[in-house]
Amino acid sequence: MLEIVNVVAGYGEVTVLRGVSLIVPDSSVVAVLGPNGAGKTTMLRTVSGMVRPTKGAILLDGEDITSMPTQERVKKGICHIPEGRGVFPSFTVKENLLMFAPKGREKQSLERAADTFPILGERMGQVAGSLSGGEQQMLAIVRAYLTDPKVVLVDEASMGLAPLVVESIFGFLRKIASEGTSLLVVEQYVSRALDLADSVYLFSQGEVAHSGPASEMESEVIFEQYLGIGASD
Repeated sequence: MLEIVNVVAGYGEVTVLRGVSLIVPDSSVVAVLGPNGAGKTTMLRTVSGMVRPTKGAILLDGEDITSMPTQERVKKGICHIPEGRGVFPSFTVKENLLMFAPKGREKQSLERAADTFPILGERMGQVAGSLSGGEQQMLAIVRAYLTDPKVVLVDEASMGLAPLVVESIFGFLRKIASEGTSLLVVEQYVSRALDLADSVYLFSQGEVAHSGPASEMESEVIFEQYLGIGASD
């Protein structure tokens, strides 16, 4: 489905990714773990087209999209949920949702969002910037349900949220994964990421330090070696 091949990328003269290769198979969940500054967010931005690689290739369904503009990647089926909510704060909840609703399916999209996160149904006329952090994240992430993407890139969906909200967000991610959407997830909660993912890549200093099935990533030795933390949250 999605393949990153020997990608080198960064910002200006600063190289962040150093030959990263990664595969997200069809209908699977891949988690990317690693310390701050390891290149995880840059990797997602490179896939969505926000950062252009200097070397390597990005393939979607076998098609080279390395030079494709961001908006064209969206049309091809890539949905990027960035760190920091990613909503239009001066627009209402309804207006935010309608921006991503397929033409001719606006009403159904609003209903679908409200069914998924009922609190959004109660906030349709409210300006998004006045929502709580958890509500903003729900609004940001529910668009992955409206556009029927092939691959959803999720960057730290749980950051700064209360545990109950985090559980709701992960419940949503499990739901869309069970329906066949592929996910590439960068996440701070290690145990939650392992519970969600089929496979895991551990990043260190812009490189893939280790990768394998999530079931084989439970050893505290691995986490202490590559992440500097234990296997719990």
